[in-house]
Amino acid sequence: MKILVCVKIIQGEINPFDASALECALTLSEDVTILSMGAEHTKETVSALTRLGAKAILITDKLYAGSDTLATANVLAAAIKKLPFDLILCGRQSIDGSTAQVGVMLSQMIGCSLLTGALSVTAEKDAVTVRTREGQVRSALPALITMEKEYRLRFPSIFSRTQEVILWDNTVLGCSPDHCGLRGSATRVLQTFESERGKRNCQFVSMDNLFPLIEQLKKEMKRTGRVWEEKEQSSQRLPCVWAVGEDVFPYAKAIADQVVRIPKEPVEKILQRAAAEKPEVILWNSDAWGRINASIAAAALQTGLCADCTQLETDGRKLYIYRPALGGRVTAKIECLTRPQMATVRTKSDSADIIVAGGRGAASEIDKLQDFAKKIGAQLAASRGLVDMDQMPYSAQIGLTGKTVSPKIYIAVGISGAVQHVCAIEGAQSIIAVNPDPNAPIFDYADYGIIEKF
Repeated sequence: MKILVCVKIIQGEINPFDASALECALTLSEDVTILSMGAEHTKETVSALTRLGAKAILITDKLYAGSDTLATANVLAAAIKKLPFDLILCGRQSIDGSTAQVGVMLSQMIGCSLLTGALSVTAEKDAVTVRTREGQVRSALPALITMEKEYRLRFPSIFSRTQEVILWDNTVLGCSPDHCGLRGSATRVLQTFESERGKRNCQFVSMDNLFPLIEQLKKEMKRTGRVWEEKEQSSQRLPCVWAVGEDVFPYAKAIADQVVRIPKEPVEKILQRAAAEKPEVILWNSDAWGRINASIAAAALQTGLCADCTQLETDGRKLYIYRPALGGRVTAKIECLTRPQMATVRTKSDSADIIVAGGRGAASEIDKLQDFAKKIGAQLAASRGLVDMDQMPYSAQIGLTGKTVSPKIYIAVGISGAVQHVCAIEGAQSIIAVNPDPNAPIFDYADYGIIEKF
């Protein structure tokens, strides 16, 4: 089986999701080719990966600099069409952009089956079976699979040697300047600034008050979602916006005079209607269905797509979108340069009413944490630190490289509060943090704090 693995190098290291995809490929086949797009200085890191037994192609050209997700997918698709393959593996997302768009766009551009959110993959002669959080899915080959961070990349043998990395530039791919690089990018970052999103005024209580506090919050809090800072109508409004799915309707209504409700139906039907009616703006929910189908639509329409937006703004003509970037450390203001302007919008997500999440600081208290979660009727989850220690499965991980949640009550035990984690819990109605370190950043993002050992 010939497998291509799309890999992004970030600050000299392989993107963790792509590392999982590469390890999966190595377990399935001895014919693995790494396909990476980046500046020429990333060659050293790509070369080191060939010690694992994979071949490698680095796509590098100054023309490709500044490519957004659509332009990146255009370049990668041009390269893939020159290569034989049975299966393509991509990481679900990169940790710098976190859009989860490129792999899905690629499947549309090259015309092969798409399977997303894979925790594991098994292969037969002409088919693959993928295990996801929702169950198992089987597909005939060729196929493209986006991988979760479930596989841990092996270390190379001390006897292994690097292989030559093949360099491909635009003389090989022949991409139009209108479809790659900065010129071919359909979205543009207008401004970035330090993010204050998610910060709360923490009230400190004692451990003795934990159970009464939980009972009080159960009675008082309404499940309304707390993702958006403000929902009042914009002073400037767009004439008309499409809202795909009911969840995103109120956010569209806040910026538009007219909102056209589009049901969640096969994306082909939505594309046919968009081609006929030519909407200026289409908003999608940022759940799994919305992310996948919006990316497919963006690839088919060759239009820009801004992911996971937390605030919308308009001057009456253009849509301006705010979203977290760089692991939530900054907020970016983005505009879409093409039509239709599209965005996936972070609305309240479906999750358990109460979540208890353990961090690295709770590693010795897992049994106690499980009993506590059972006692209060909560779902047990974890931060990346605890998952990396093999104390909890990846399917339970909350954070930038895990899942986003919006429970009624979120209880963080032994979690330090890194931005990669708190950006995924800001939709929680109430956050209780338990940590013996009074300087733990988690308290900046909590409504209630307990400075004690659990």
